[in-house]
Amino acid sequence: MTSIVAVTACPSGVAHTYMAAEAIESAAKAKGWTCTVETQGSIGIENELSPGVIADADIVILTKDIDIKNSERFEGKTIVRIGVSDAVKRAAAVMDKIEKHLAATVA
Repeated sequence: MTSIVAVTACPSGVAHTYMAAEAIESAAKAKGWTCTVETQGSIGIENELSPGVIADADIVILTKDIDIKNSERFEGKTIVRIGVSDAVKRAAAVMDKIEKHLAATVA
């Protein structure tokens, strides 16, 4: 089973951070994948990803609107960087692209 981890953050650190997290989780689960999302909002880091969850991940999704704190944790992983608005509005399309990428790397 494909495992995704993501970190969402937006410049204001409020609504879009959490909307993006929810959209990514929903789109991944619709594919039957596991997904764990860390948010870096105005109140700090929530649901911080553990080293084990990161190690088990096939793909890391990072929003790129502002710097993600502690991004060095993901070195050596396949990273997809998307805008927070794309995460909110186009999460299913992002998952489709990830699925194609994963299929191509297995073939």
